Amino acid sequence: MSHLATHLRVVGALLVREMGTRFGSKPGGYVWALLDPAAHILLMTVIFQAIARAPALGTSFALFFATGYIAFQFYQTMSSYLNSAVRANKALLSYPNVAPIDTVVARFVLQAGTTSLVAFIVLGTIVATMRVKTSLHWPAILEAGAMACLFGLGVAMVNCVLFLKYPLYEQVFNIVNRPLFLISGVFFLPDSIPVPYRDLVLMNPLVHVIMGFRKGFYPEYRAIGLDMTYLYGIAFLTLFAGMLVFTLSRKTLRNE
Repeated sequence: MSHLATHLRVVGALLVREMGTRFGSKPGGYVWALLDPAAHILLMTVIFQAIARAPALGTSFALFFATGYIAFQFYQTMSSYLNSAVRANKALLSYPNVAPIDTVVARFVLQAGTTSLVAFIVLGTIVATMRVKTSLHWPAILEAGAMACLFGLGVAMVNCVLFLKYPLYEQVFNIVNRPLFLISGVFFLPDSIPVPYRDLVLMNPLVHVIMGFRKGFYPEYRAIGLDMTYLYGIAFLTLFAGMLVFTLSRKTLRNE
């Protein structure tokens, strides 16, 4: 019980420190976290409105791109922010009460809360101002967001170790991870892709995150190929691998 109390106190202190470091003490830091995704969604909306008559789903370009972009951000921002959790707090690991996992948990809580708040404000603004009514299905929205966060956490825990041991792997991962934004269904519906290419696209777990997230906003969306069992399997398998690698390398994380 004392170990749990110590862990919670350390995570709480790290959480406050991360908020101050990342957003600063001025309100502008938090505003930028909101403006960044809003600007991306606005830019995509303007571009695709100019070259297409209607979005692939529904009648609002802004809602279509926002549901894809925000769902993708639950994974992308989580993994990219947590990848450096241990390395950025290296000096604090000299204190016996601070464990490497504390740095990861603190950043996970902060990033999950930040992305959820941004999603609520951005999507809430679009839904409230658009002319077409939509019926929200909260279980689908929360399920997809949670799976994206867990998948990002698992990937980040593996990367925390591998980035320290193999610096070249960090470069390779960044190169491989970059095009995911283009092939995960943010701009298109996997349903529209012919077989067998659709089967290849559906191997990407982030495609299922975005399809599941969109089902929460578009009740009429059939989401052909959506397999939440596959997404659950990949997310929990990655998380298990991350926890195993992280635990076996705890001395390396603290000393290197």
